[in-house]
Amino acid sequence: MTKKRPFKMLEDLFHTSGTIWFSLSPSDWLEAFAAHPRIGSTVSAAATSRSSKWSACEQSGTVTAESLVKKELGEANRLYEEKFGFIFIVCATGRSAEEMLEMCRARLPNSLSEEMELAAIEQHKITELRLNKLLENERHYHTCA
Repeated sequence: MTKKRPFKMLEDLFHTSGTIWFSLSPSDWLEAFAAHPRIGSTVSAAATSRSSKWSACEQSGTVTAESLVKKELGEANRLYEEKFGFIFIVCATGRSAEEMLEMCRARLPNSLSEEMELAAIEQHKITELRLNKLLENERHYHTCA
């Protein structure tokens, strides 16, 4: 991405991000997936402080969930990871724990190739949200300076 700078328009940034992301190999995607905490958790061994804070905010729909839903989400996460070999990736922003549980269960019957593609699409959505957050922080920094 840095080699492609500067971007004339925001759309160029997002287009380039998508082009690069979808040209990567599944092993590259798996590396990115590993940096995320499981849905319902805010801890990931590979996460930075900033990404941990973003994950907590993005997954805020799980904070107020009933304990049974949290337990079922944990079990669905376990089954998903056992089947596919990576954590359940979903753009969690604005979703309730119940919605994410339903999505995880609905994706469990998928093949590995289908799920890898869906997870990559969800990861790209997360990337776009985070690029927007970075840009908002940058704009705020310059207006407050």
